[in-house]
Amino acid sequence: MADTDQDITAVLEGVDATATVSVVIVTYNSASALPALLGSLPAGLNGVDRFEVIIVDNDSRDGSADLAEAHPLRPKVIRMGRNAGYAAAINAGASTVNPKSHLLVLNPDLRLYPDSVRPLLDHLVARSVGIVVPANYREDGTLDPTLRREPSMLTAWAEAILGGTLAARLGWGEVVGEPSRYDQSGTIEWATGSALLISARARRIVGEWDESFFLYSEEVDYQRRAREAGFDIVYEPRSKVMHASGGSGASPRLYALLTSNRIRYYGRHHGALSTAMFRLGVAAGQAARFWRGSPHRAALFSALMPLRPVSEFQANTRT
Repeated sequence: MADTDQDITAVLEGVDATATVSVVIVTYNSASALPALLGSLPAGLNGVDRFEVIIVDNDSRDGSADLAEAHPLRPKVIRMGRNAGYAAAINAGASTVNPKSHLLVLNPDLRLYPDSVRPLLDHLVARSVGIVVPANYREDGTLDPTLRREPSMLTAWAEAILGGTLAARLGWGEVVGEPSRYDQSGTIEWATGSALLISARARRIVGEWDESFFLYSEEVDYQRRAREAGFDIVYEPRSKVMHASGGSGASPRLYALLTSNRIRYYGRHHGALSTAMFRLGVAAGQAARFWRGSPHRAALFSALMPLRPVSEFQANTRT
């Protein structure tokens, strides 16, 4: 579709195809990764007429905020003054931008491929599309499977019994592992939150991110609320990002929080018995992998214990 046709369609459907793209990046001790992301933004945003960059820093101790302020892009920097969590930082950044702006949420350890944002933006011409996500690649150039199914009893127990890789390959796990699914654009249930373009209309209707999750599962919750509001979430493989990633798998404390938030999220949408069986499936999977190291042991403990308030984790992030 030509640009002129897109603009006409956008006007008819009430969508501003030329709206500003507000890039929100949440940092927490991200100084080693942030320069590469900021350096990739101009090429990645090629074809986007209007954009701004907002860095929201969760009280980093490594000079992330200072580094951002000194960067030639001159992003707006918001210093939270505390580790407020990922969702709270996104909300803080979003609150400073024009309500008519589309919001591009990026992890700080990403790099955008050239011309990667425009294909995402093109989907927002359709009034039904609320969120668009790109293809993620690892540093070695292989595809990172970031598409997901809604957490369910099937996904929890399939991953526990078969392991995540086989469950994904068979189409039973939370991870969408079928390679063919990543070859073409289409509607999905949700995707990991490393890179999400959220339309201005979805921002207005879905509202703020749920800050009670602090870290992990906040993107699952937000995308579920987007679907419940009638929006489609679309995957676009023409858009590509490289994600260094990997934090939660190496840290027992983060992996424990990821595990407890999976259970917390599931419990908000299911009854007590179903949640107990889901929790048991998660625990069984971690018990079967107990020998692999401290992250799995921490996750097992987290799955078996009563859910702690995320404020306890937040209080310990400075240690």
